[in-house]
Amino acid sequence: MEPRGNGRGDAPRTGNGRNASSRTIVLHGPRPAARVVNAGAERLNHDLVVIGASAGGLSALQTLLPDLPARLPAAVLVVVHMGGASLLPEILRRDCALPVQAAVSGAPIRPGHVHVAVPGRHLLVHDAHLLLRRGPRENLARPAVDALFRTAACSFGARVIGVVLSGALNDGTVGLRAIKRCGGLAVVQDPGDAAVPAMPESALRYVAVDHVAPAAAMGRLLARLVAAPPGPAPEAPEDIRLEAAIAMQELATMSTEDRLGTLSPFTCPECHGALWEIEDGDLLRYRCHVGHSFTGAAMLVEQTRRVDETLWGLMRAHRERAALARRLADRESSVALANELRRRATDYDEDAEILNQLIAGQTEPPGSPAEDEDAGG
Repeated sequence: MEPRGNGRGDAPRTGNGRNASSRTIVLHGPRPAARVVNAGAERLNHDLVVIGASAGGLSALQTLLPDLPARLPAAVLVVVHMGGASLLPEILRRDCALPVQAAVSGAPIRPGHVHVAVPGRHLLVHDAHLLLRRGPRENLARPAVDALFRTAACSFGARVIGVVLSGALNDGTVGLRAIKRCGGLAVVQDPGDAAVPAMPESALRYVAVDHVAPAAAMGRLLARLVAAPPGPAPEAPEDIRLEAAIAMQELATMSTEDRLGTLSPFTCPECHGALWEIEDGDLLRYRCHVGHSFTGAAMLVEQTRRVDETLWGLMRAHRERAALARRLADRESSVALANELRRRATDYDEDAEILNQLIAGQTEPPGSPAEDEDAGG
């Protein structure tokens, strides 16, 4: 399909109004122009495919991976939001012609292999090797799609193909913008084909996507794109390198000089530290001084969860107070004091009912994942 999306690919704006890429940031992080490990000559194709998915993504992966040829001249790296354990490599290798394995830190990136992120660790790319890091969560997830995409863009530049599949919220959008800014290709599952269309829809809204396809056509499309020569490879912008280094835990803090945006009035829902507001094209997002990162939508979902948690805690506390007051009243010899305790218990019950009504009236932000959702599929 023709390129879609209205993302401009602009660099994020800093607090003084300049593009973040215009500042000097010296990092020891990923560098451009890495090469997939191979005994052959320098590769002249798109030799790295990075795929991100969340809810509903397992089905899409099971559809597209079997359509990739056994001698695919590219490595495939996969991040799917998951819980504390994962059988994803075992599931995906059943029908896939390529070897599928759980990612191992330090392993070389080889063409014709599929590496799958493991729970609780970001899957990152450093030059021609995999890197697993327990860095700050991004968009409430670790592993996060954005972290993989961003580091892949830094190391492989225009030779990267980024793919966003089914999922809730919008992880992958920022990383796909980074891939495009580094000269790579952006591919998105057709939202109408996705079990949960929020992630593909976000990518189409904020990124100049090159191809949109259903999962059934995605494997053949990727095989064709992998074989094509990459376009020009601009140097990775410094703001992308900075955020990649944060995921790799090479930067412990964000100093005033290196911050990516303007200090906001909001606090990080993860660590309660200050948040910087980053204008990434039309996309508003936030990052704290230790590296937790959120899009505006992810922030709203997490704030809603925290409010919900607080309301439930308050209701429980009022009901416990009411029960305790009645227990004390039953043992009180003074009639006047017993009556006062029972009156207080009634007040506490009324307060608890008000909170119950507030909880019942809560609405979920757009794109929120369902509470019983299996992140693997």
